Amino acid sequence: MRAAALALLLALGCGAVQAQAGAAVPMGSGPGYHDPRSPFKPLQDIEGVVSWKLLSSVTVKADKSKVIPTFPSGVLALDKRTVKVQGFMMPLEPGDKQSHFLLSSVPTSCSFCVPAGPEGLVEVRSKSPVRYTLDVVTVEGQLAVLNDDPYGMFYRVTQAVPATVTTR
Repeated sequence: MRAAALALLLALGCGAVQAQAGAAVPMGSGPGYHDPRSPFKPLQDIEGVVSWKLLSSVTVKADKSKVIPTFPSGVLALDKRTVKVQGFMMPLEPGDKQSHFLLSSVPTSCSFCVPAGPEGLVEVRSKSPVRYTLDVVTVEGQLAVLNDDPYGMFYRVTQAVPATVTTR
């Protein structure tokens, strides 16, 4: 199943950028499109949880055969820090408990589609398996801001544990 997970990650780069070499452009579709017909409410900004607006503010330059992200200072300040991130779980392997999955800024509307570009996804590696759910998942762990990930990811959270958040 590891190969299937890697294939999904590789698919993130397909068609994500259609830019002329050297031109800075917004990546993918930002944090993704939340279909108004979705039974799931859009994510709300919560104090103490990294916002998708910040994560999706990355720009990219196309350089020959690869994409080079440029992260704003607010994102770079989070690199190697313990953060909380919320999103909709996209499992990378079968089973009801996941140790390696993606969090998306929007719910998936198609089981064969990635709902956002790499700026709307966070790869998560958890300390212990997290139960799969269609509801919003919040994890806490160490964020890595990725400049040259071979699978096209911009963000990874490692040593993640489920986190609780309080909303007003």
